[in-house]
Amino acid sequence: MNRLALFDCDGTLVDSQINICRAMEDCFDRAGLTPPDHAATRRIVGLSLTEAMQALLPEAEPALHQALAADYKAAFRRMRGSGLVEEPLFDGIKETIEALDAAGWMLGVATGKSDRGLALCLAHHGIAHRFVTLQTADRHPSKPHPSMIETAMAEAGASPETTVMIGDTSFDMLMAVNAGSNALGVAWGYHPHEELTLAGAHRVAHSPADIGPHMESFL
Repeated sequence: MNRLALFDCDGTLVDSQINICRAMEDCFDRAGLTPPDHAATRRIVGLSLTEAMQALLPEAEPALHQALAADYKAAFRRMRGSGLVEEPLFDGIKETIEALDAAGWMLGVATGKSDRGLALCLAHHGIAHRFVTLQTADRHPSKPHPSMIETAMAEAGASPETTVMIGDTSFDMLMAVNAGSNALGVAWGYHPHEELTLAGAHRVAHSPADIGPHMESFL
């Protein structure tokens, strides 16, 4: 079986919290609602949009969750069209991806982003060609459902035992647990080390340079 390194995107590959918080503020403002604070918004990064709105407004009607999700997408499109989207790679991530690729790992992404948003992000950083499988919220249930990992493994010819899910949130770690794969947390994202461990992370990397050594220890 092939070895598959499956990355989350927001908070793992790129630091997109400024964009996410701005878009969240915009869609709440347009609905006449008080926007969540940035800490609350960071807590739901990784969930699909409707599920994220449910988490932020648990007492609201489903129709409002769906409307906010649609307005969030529209806000993000406006920001991108105005050149306001900033999604820098975390320092050392590009080198880590190149090293894993050179070491024979198949690479993939499992993200709450849309197909379009992920494609634009990877193309902007010149790393799209490194990935053999891309799984997004457009085609799967929200994390922590294992569908993204299961489909990625099928496309990459990997098994749960030879797959490592790399992510910064408890949703990523729980998704790995649900898929029966290995789980590697990263400490530079949106959920703290302790939460990652409680959610099932087998190990936690404290810098991108730590990822390679951790990966080799799984298999």
